[in-house]
Amino acid sequence: RAWQSSPTRFTDMVGVLPDLIAETEHAARAHRSTDGAGARRDVMRVTADLYFLLRSYLRRTGRIDLSMMAADRAVRAAEEADDPLRVAAAQWNLGHVLLAAREPDGAEQVALRAVEELSRARLPDPERIAMSGALQLVAVMAEARRREWSAARVRQRTHARPAARRVGEGNIMWTVFGPTNVDLHEVSIEMEAGDTNEALHVADEVDTSSLPSMERSFTFNLEVARCHNLRREDAAVLLSLLELEDLAPEDLARTALARELMLTVVRRGRTTHARQAEKLAERVGVF
Repeated sequence: RAWQSSPTRFTDMVGVLPDLIAETEHAARAHRSTDGAGARRDVMRVTADLYFLLRSYLRRTGRIDLSMMAADRAVRAAEEADDPLRVAAAQWNLGHVLLAAREPDGAEQVALRAVEELSRARLPDPERIAMSGALQLVAVMAEARRREWSAARVRQRTHARPAARRVGEGNIMWTVFGPTNVDLHEVSIEMEAGDTNEALHVADEVDTSSLPSMERSFTFNLEVARCHNLRREDAAVLLSLLELEDLAPEDLARTALARELMLTVVRRGRTTHARQAEKLAERVGVF
């Protein structure tokens, strides 16, 4: 919960992750040879959850290679736990790493295979529907990254949105799946397609105040800033960046796109905007 909600989440994680990893791996080894299968599965559920967190942390710090390793370990732990919901969540995590690694084909294959496996799993309908919807959004973004924008829009409209309507707002396995997140992905599709008018129109109708994830709100607002940048609206870019500083200063400092946008306003903006962007860059450590 702290990882999704704390504005100082990177500093917070540095203090606890090493011990968490050591303790969890020790528990996994200790239960490897025990006769208690149930206890072993419980430990592996916790192990999978830890590697979900570690995957996200490493991706956000730019270590895609280590993030891929964490995602793979999460898959193995979830499979050992014999937990179909966590197996699907592990595939969702892996799909996001593959998107970050610019491997949209692999991301789509992983996500849709997981959706198929979920359809056969014995799970309560709300969990199955929500997790399947989250995986469909991975496939949506994979299609958008391949410039298949029509296909992405169709999948979002026919698979992800109906699932979101059925389950409502939620945070199944920390995926933040629900109607608002589907709206945010609609913004992402239009941004990827270069239709900044439509992206900003959709963004204007989105209220992220109830989202359980600060990270998701940060990404949404960063995409809004990117849309304004594509339109060379430096004042709007700067305003978005200042709002992001208030929301998540550590994310702002560690996100390559945010740093790029700051430097763009410094180079391209009017004197007042450039000066404010330069001060912002200094505050978050870009300069």
